[in-house]
Amino acid sequence: MPQLDTSTWSITILSMVLTLFIALQLKVSKYKYPETPEPKSLSSSKKLVPWEEKWTKIYLPLLSPQR
Repeated sequence: MPQLDTSTWSITILSMVLTLFIALQLKVSKYKYPETPEPKSLSSSKKLVPWEEKWTKIYLPLLSPQR
């Protein structure tokens, strides 16, 4: 029964790792990163909910004048 020739495995594995590294570098280099990142403002803008956009008058029956 013939023996498996493993003499070329080291160069095959080394070239595969090098190829994957180069492919990864090329993929990452295509991304565009912002040149000067700016921090987000800490002050949150208050969003109005629909019932706050309209003016409504609240009637309090308990405070109305007694007859």
